[in-house]
Formats: sequence, C-alpha cells, structure tokens
Amino acid sequence: MTSQDTATTAGGTTKVSLLTLTAMVVGSMVGAGVFSLPSRFASQTGAMGALIAWAVAGTGMLMLAFVFQRLAVRKPDLDAGIYAYAKAGFGEYTGFFAAAGYWASACVGNVTYWVLIMSTLGQWIPALGAGDTVLALACSTVGLWLFFLLVRRGIKEAAAINRIVTVAKVIPIIVFVLLALFVFDPAVFAENWGGADYAGSLFDQVRGTMLVTVFVFLGVEGASVYSRHAKRREDVGRATILGFVSVLAIFASVSIVSYGIMPMAEIAELRQPSMAGVLEAAVGEWGSVFVGVGLIVSVLGAYLAWTLMAAEVLFVSAKDRDMPRFLARQSDRDVPVNALLLSTSLSQVVLVLTYFSEDAFDFALDMTAVMTLIPFLLAALYAAKLRVTRETYDGARSSTLRADLVITVLAVLYTAFLVFAAGFDLVLVSFLFYAPATILFLMTRREQGRRVFTRGELVLFVAVVAVAVIAVVGLAVGWISI
Repeated sequence: MTSQDTATTAGGTTKVSLLTLTAMVVGSMVGAGVFSLPSRFASQTGAMGALIAWAVAGTGMLMLAFVFQRLAVRKPDLDAGIYAYAKAGFGEYTGFFAAAGYWASACVGNVTYWVLIMSTLGQWIPALGAGDTVLALACSTVGLWLFFLLVRRGIKEAAAINRIVTVAKVIPIIVFVLLALFVFDPAVFAENWGGADYAGSLFDQVRGTMLVTVFVFLGVEGASVYSRHAKRREDVGRATILGFVSVLAIFASVSIVSYGIMPMAEIAELRQPSMAGVLEAAVGEWGSVFVGVGLIVSVLGAYLAWTLMAAEVLFVSAKDRDMPRFLARQSDRDVPVNALLLSTSLSQVVLVLTYFSEDAFDFALDMTAVMTLIPFLLAALYAAKLRVTRETYDGARSSTLRADLVITVLAVLYTAFLVFAAGFDLVLVSFLFYAPATILFLMTRREQGRRVFTRGELVLFVAVVAVAVIAVVGLAVGWISI
C-alpha cells in the first residue's frame, strides 16, 4: 500500500483512499455467501425465479446503497453509519439496538466463514464433516483467536492485507463463471427454467431466496461503517456504489450459470460449498479443489473485513457514550482492543451453538441476515425521515427531491419485505440476543449517572423482553427449531 492509499491524522487515525474503501466493500461482500449460491438458489427456485430474485434484490440493495451514499454526504458528522443514523433519527435506545444488531450480525457472519472453511476441508478430511464436528469446532476456535491476534497488531496492517486478499479472491470466482459458461448446456438450462418441481407459487420461490441475497450483500454499507478513516467524505458514497455494482454482477453470474451445468435437483443436494460441486461436474475433480482453495482465501479475507467492522461499531458507539466506556479503549496502533475482544468472544459463543443446530451453515447464514434487517430498516427510515422533513435539503432542486423520495420509499419497502421474507421464527430468535444485550445499555446509563430508561424506552424494553420470552417458549415446546 502506497503513501497515497493511506494517511494518518494528527490524532493518530489512519486515513484510507477511495480504492481501499472500495476494497473494503467488495472484501466485505465477497465471502462465504457466494460459494453457497448454487445450492441455496436451486433448493428454492429455477432459473426464472433466480433472475427475478436477483432483479428484486439488486434493485432493493441498490436503493440501500444509494441511501448510504446520500446519508454519508448529508450527515457527514455521523460515523459508523448504521448505528449513528438510527440514533439520530429515533433516539438513543433505538440507536443502541441498531448498533447491537449490526455488531451481532457481523459476529454471527464470521462464524459462517469458519463453518464453510471446515466443510470445504471436510471433503478431504472426513473428521471435519460439514463443519459441525468436534474437530471442526476446535480448529475453528484456533483460527478465530489467531485472527484476533492479527487484527490486534493494527488497523493499518489489517486493511492492507484486506486489499491484497480482495484481488486474490475475486479471481477464482471469475474463473468459475468463465469455465461454467464454456461448458454451459442450453438444454439443461431450459429444463431448469421454471422450477416446476418446487412447491409454492413463483412469489414463494422468490421469497425463499431473499435471506441468502441479504447475506451475500452484507457489507454494502462497509465504507459507511468505516467512514472515520476516509480521506475524503465523498469517497464513502462512491466506494459503496462501485463495490455494489461490481459484486452484483459476480453474484448473479455465479447462480445463473450453474443452472446450465446440471439439473437443479442435483445442485440443491450438493454439500457446501456447492460452487465446488458445480465446477467438479463441469470440468472434473480439479474444479472442486480450485474452488476450495479460492473459497479459503476469499473467506479469510471477508472474515478480516467483518472483524474490523464489528469492532468499529462497538468502538465508535462507545466513543459517542452509547456503549460502556471500556469499549472505547484503543491501543497505540489505533486498534479498539476491548471491542475486538468482545466481538471475538461473541463469535466464539455462536460457534459453539452451531454444533447443536440441525444445519450449522444455514443457521448461521440465516441469523446473520436477520440480525442485519433491523439496522438496515432503521437506516432507510432515517433517510426517508430526512426527505419528508426536508432536513439537509435547503435549496435542493426539485429533481433531487423527487429522486430521493423514490429511493428512500423503495429502500423502506424492500427492507420491510425482507423482514416478512425472513419468517416469524427467525425474527423471534433474533430477540434472544436483543433482550440480554440491553445490559450494555444499562451499564452505559449507569456510568453517566442517568435514568436507565425514559418512559418510551421502558415500553420498548418490555416489548423486547416479551418477544424474547415467546422465543424461549417456542424453542422449548418445539415449534421453533434451529
């Protein structure tokens, strides 16, 4: 990384360029999810439904990307966007939920990376199984804490590694698409077009793919979360859009070309990473090995980016006195050490929980997506609120007002649809985190000598606890399963 890529302010904060911010966005999104796309899509719908799903997800996520771009410009004083926007728009306790939910989604998402790595290695080391055996759990734990030590060495070093890995991991995915196109069979694709073997309407099929599209697009807000390190504020929005467009093309291509390689019923039954099975069917056993190596590089890079973002959200919210002050501690290398330690610890807890789930990878993937929905929805609602009240819109042209109205409304509708698509069970389970996480909020208020809850916050807290209790009962009696 050259001197043009990074700079350091007088206060010691590392500043990074547009290229590095874009690499953070791409590095955050291109991870475990892309390698699971073939079977996740084929288990829900055919090629037609997949095209519709990508059109819906691409449009919706593009609207969210535009939301983050506009908020970065209109509210340049708000760092760690996901958390800050919710707080500014809807109060401290709601902002806390956004910060806690986004942080938790990053930590749970990191668990999917280790599960998928172990599942990949399990093709050659049977004792690792599908990433859900005792040996896999032990190996994942070692990797988890080795990365903790790496990131603890310094943000600048970790960001430099992320930029290099981003390039390295995109190459095998592009090679997969090109090889798949070379052996693409139009007759097989035609047979996979309608998804006739799947129950439910086309709407139900598309709905069934929504959580996985959320998961693979997580990271679109990466530049916003890492905004305090940007050399120029406008680079945050540019990096968001550049990263999104690049990754959308990659994701859609991976899932669609797979329908031209083998019957979708067979794709649906492939073990993860299913991209390896598709390429093996296309070019032979070496294709599986090639994808496996690419996956490990890709996933480790994404894991690094998400580890940085998880710690960043806790650190910035603690600096703003919205999390306990022990999380605001930095090392002399600009690393939020306590926030990093707490994030790694939560990932460790979730990693242990996956051992008891029916499908470790799918459980971690779906919970990651669900935990992100509330922060995304609150950010979209805040952008809509700014547009309705015209705050920051003084002197804006009518065309700008119209465009922002359309963007914010579509972003709100899309994120609300995602909550519906996630399903009642997963949303309930997410509150098993939100309720106990309130302890951090209580610690913060007590440190400041303030009243623990306002009247409105108390009502919200009671509602959250009630939903968490329902989730516990549901798990106990068996109508909710993980």
